[in-house]
Amino acid sequence: MKPVGIIGLGHYVPQKVLTNKDMEKMVDTSDEWITTRTGIKERHIASKYEAASDLAINAAQEALKDAGIKPESLELIICATVTGDMPFPSVSCLVQKAIGAQNAACFDISAACAGYVYGLITAKQFVASGTYKNVLVIGTEKLTSVVDWQDRNTCVLFGDGAGACVVAPVKEGGILSTCLGSDGSMGGLLMIPAGGSRNPATHETVDEKMHYIKMRGNELFKLAVKIMADAANSALKQAGLDCKDVDCFIPHQANIRILLAVAKRLGLDTERIFMNIEKYGNMSSASTAVAFYEAVKSGRVKKGDIVVLDAFGAGLVWGACVIKW
Repeated sequence: MKPVGIIGLGHYVPQKVLTNKDMEKMVDTSDEWITTRTGIKERHIASKYEAASDLAINAAQEALKDAGIKPESLELIICATVTGDMPFPSVSCLVQKAIGAQNAACFDISAACAGYVYGLITAKQFVASGTYKNVLVIGTEKLTSVVDWQDRNTCVLFGDGAGACVVAPVKEGGILSTCLGSDGSMGGLLMIPAGGSRNPATHETVDEKMHYIKMRGNELFKLAVKIMADAANSALKQAGLDCKDVDCFIPHQANIRILLAVAKRLGLDTERIFMNIEKYGNMSSASTAVAFYEAVKSGRVKKGDIVVLDAFGAGLVWGACVIKW
């Protein structure tokens, strides 16, 4: 198996920023309530003219430039999203057309907040087997399009954005180990009930707000902490490492209390955790991607560092991977 790593990173977040003070004017909440319970201070909001593919295209173009490769060199595009522009065609196909990657196969992944990690691990398999050389992985979401802005328990949590990377063979290091998992019996804890073949769009589904995110937060909290910690430990064990070897832990940015609880369970001090939740909120599949981008570009992750990406989302699904940068 060839060593596989990341040779380029990109990201994009919309210009409009919605602060907690802005949220106070929209629902019965306060900056203090949101900050203490979630760690979020603001989130980026896509305009009505921006779809998930538009965010993805911007992130993809930066990742290609960072990798120093041309779009036509891409052989596969994997896009993780639960807020695609439409049921079909896929976001990955829309990106392919926009960036001129005519030689790439394309498909989307639906793994909610763990989507980027799922995409990264999937890409690794294609490159390690020698099937493809250059794979573009994108996590992109316009979650504000599926948020009930009258539900104060959920509307304060989510934002829009995209992150991307180019996966290719490397001489050393790269993705050392991976872990994926699912538990479909818990799917009802986080879902959008309508919009698919089970509950197609009708006046009734719209009136009952079934096209918006529904979440049972307290139950998810406990599961997320345990599962994310277990996934990180499993991936580290496969790599012959443990938590003391981790230089930077980059978890899905869902809730600061979850992140700190996971870190405590793993025995990681806060200095080794990368968090940007205060600026973006929860961007689902884009969260880990954008956090990874910022950790590298800010110098928080340096050459030779051991990095752990760890995510958990609706499905329920989870994934972790260990990377030597």
